[in-house]
Amino acid sequence: MSTLRIANVRPWGGDAVDVLVENGVVVKVSAVEPFGAADAPEDRLAGDGRLILPALSDAHLHLDSSCLGLPFRAATGEPGRWGRIMNDRENWRSADRSVAERATFTLATAIANGATRIRSHAQIDADSGLEKFEGVLAARERYADVADVQIVAFPQVGILLEPGVVDLLDAALRSGADLIGGIDPCEIDRDPVRHLDAVFALAERHRAGVDIHLHEAGELGLFTLSLILERVEALGMQGQVTISHARCLASGLPAVPAAIARLAANEVAITHAAGSKGWELPLLDLAAAGVRVGVGMDGQRDYWSPYGNGDMLDRAWQLAFVQGYAADREVEHALAVATWGSAGVIDRGLRALDGLGAHPGFEPGDPAEFVLMDSISPTAAVMDRPRERTVIHRGAIVSVDTALDGFEIPGRWGSK
Repeated sequence: MSTLRIANVRPWGGDAVDVLVENGVVVKVSAVEPFGAADAPEDRLAGDGRLILPALSDAHLHLDSSCLGLPFRAATGEPGRWGRIMNDRENWRSADRSVAERATFTLATAIANGATRIRSHAQIDADSGLEKFEGVLAARERYADVADVQIVAFPQVGILLEPGVVDLLDAALRSGADLIGGIDPCEIDRDPVRHLDAVFALAERHRAGVDIHLHEAGELGLFTLSLILERVEALGMQGQVTISHARCLASGLPAVPAAIARLAANEVAITHAAGSKGWELPLLDLAAAGVRVGVGMDGQRDYWSPYGNGDMLDRAWQLAFVQGYAADREVEHALAVATWGSAGVIDRGLRALDGLGAHPGFEPGDPAEFVLMDSISPTAAVMDRPRERTVIHRGAIVSVDTALDGFEIPGRWGSK
């Protein structure tokens, strides 16, 4: 039996306690006691009064496209989604490093910053075949001991526009992908019924979860959302489907509350990337309805966007900023979404985030996934984003080797 006593830490900035972990699970939270002679050095961690939070979790990441750590590139994509998709296709082979190397570096950076659960999309299309998926798979295998990584087989160029895509998606699901993806069935493939039929047929065949990118806005997006929910209801796939971005929920249209209620009834989760004007999700309405919501770093300095630094605490700050949060309870909610909320999207066995003011992660039976940092409060941690962090995965202290020749280590470590 593995045991770890994390002594003198403040869960969510509250009173100092000791957290006892056995076999990767919290078994007891109790008053602070000094270490005794019976405490083996390897079984104890001095918290020194630091803040302890549930580990950060990235529920929407594209490891395969990341150029994090490489020399900065100017944005070259044409305006609009399709222009960026084609720009990525034109340039991804010239990224100086293989997909596997870039994905591995980005994953290591995310883990070292405190993210121990990650869901990554891996692009699969007629141009790249399974190469991007295999690169993400290699990154997952390298760090399997220090993080749990799910992979979505993601048809970024659609399913119907090019021959052989369904077979490639099928092959990825047979080779280790955990979920089947989709993207904008109306705007990309222009045939939402056939697109969604293909997605859900693959999900049924492989008993896989579904995670569909839905950038479609307004009435169009709500229409596509209804088509997805029809299939969830018809196939009994409650609790197995995620919709990424869900921009239509930011529309303010009269139909949005009913859509949120239907999402909750079907246990469909939402992930997003803390987008700016026009993409701000009604987080508090979603939380009040019981919808699981996660956030992620999305692309990392890739051919879509120059943003991203591999730090989910930074993304929690961005989420609070774009939502206009200022009160501590609001900022803490953004942090809760970036920690337990995202974790509950990735692992549906976790209880859902209970909304504003929830401080989960420290009940007996909770998984021992933590990050410790020197900060007076959760809100201060979001604002200051302390560099030094202690990361715990499955009840063990994490050490991540990020030394890959030719890469820089942005922000937290300086250049190598």
